[in-house]
Amino acid sequence: MPTAPHASERATRRWLGLEWPAQLTTAERRTLLAGGLGWMLDAMDFMLLAMVLDDVMRHFAVGKDVGGLLSSAGLLASAVGGVLFGFLADRIGRTRALMLSILVFSLASGACGLAQSVAQLVLFRTILGLGMGGEWNTGAALIAETWPAAHRGKALGLMQSCWAIGEMLAAAATLLVLPRFGWRAVFFVGVLPALLVLWIRRHVPEPEIWLARGRRQPVRLRLLWQRSDLRRNALLATAMNACAMFGYWGLFTWIPTYLKAPVEEGGRGLTVLTSMTWLIVMAIGKWFGYTLFGFAADRFGRRRSYCFYLVVAAALVPVYGMVSSPLVLLWLGPWVAFFGTGYFSGFGTIASELFPTEIRATAMGLTYNIGRGFSALAPYAVGALALHVGLGAAFLLQAGAFLAAALLALLLPETRGKVLE
Repeated sequence: MPTAPHASERATRRWLGLEWPAQLTTAERRTLLAGGLGWMLDAMDFMLLAMVLDDVMRHFAVGKDVGGLLSSAGLLASAVGGVLFGFLADRIGRTRALMLSILVFSLASGACGLAQSVAQLVLFRTILGLGMGGEWNTGAALIAETWPAAHRGKALGLMQSCWAIGEMLAAAATLLVLPRFGWRAVFFVGVLPALLVLWIRRHVPEPEIWLARGRRQPVRLRLLWQRSDLRRNALLATAMNACAMFGYWGLFTWIPTYLKAPVEEGGRGLTVLTSMTWLIVMAIGKWFGYTLFGFAADRFGRRRSYCFYLVVAAALVPVYGMVSSPLVLLWLGPWVAFFGTGYFSGFGTIASELFPTEIRATAMGLTYNIGRGFSALAPYAVGALALHVGLGAAFLLQAGAFLAAALLALLLPETRGKVLE
């Protein structure tokens, strides 16, 4: 017969935060699944372009600057989409806005495979970006308002970790589809996430905290400007997120090309099979980074964990851009991914605890997506800089952005343990 856990074992499990899964309600499980799957499929759709970017540039006979512009278009649109869907989530509900955002980015991904010119591809990527921007803050608000304060960081960390799984799916889809059917067919895979909407519609409830507020109550966004504490936090969070995402998108948009591009162009000359394998290994590092950040944030605090991740990322990125050995790239890649992406789990936790319920999704959308709009410059900036110094050296710009984000995070209040009203 199994014996009861020893007191020291129970204490260890409590310290590590391993007792919480047994305490989850059905609503908590379903909202985490909805937000996580939505974010995973969002990542898959968005990263498909990065996986086939070199093929797209060759097909349309364009350079790295135009290739960066293709990625920047989606990011810039995601800023608009995040604000729009954040407002919708505060008005019509978190689950309805989440379903709509998934439909938008799924259908737009399929349309990318039909593009006959760069202009058409930019248009479809812009529409995809609108849905992508909306998915994050609607899903994050849904989870934050359903989960208790003691485990909110873990839940949002698990949601964010699904981005890494989505990247693995994008790499796997590219590996299976690209050699056989070409880059257009890769984008058609991105239509599949639309099926998730059917499950969300039937099984995922609105948060009680949003229902209690009353769906007809107006969204008083002017609170952000009338209250000095909210205004200060919103501006700091936006600037912090802008720098962090500038570092992320400039780095991870170009890493697939960096690995595959010829050495004379500043790349590392790896084969498609090797580079996709290396990217999957990096995605595993991302998953652990996202997930463990949530545990660290609940244990040590949001701000301290956020800063630590960014400072280590700032130190690792220049090294990654200088090494040439494939084996060193394989070993270093997961660590760059762990620290260079894991901090993302902190922003949803921090932002959800900075703003009141009536404007939470809108404020999260504004601070996250205005920052993301600024970060839309990053792929273009790295691509343009790489024309002169090579991709590896251009990554120094991203290391500086990570460090700036860490310094800005120190100015925000610590919100660990805050109960949402």
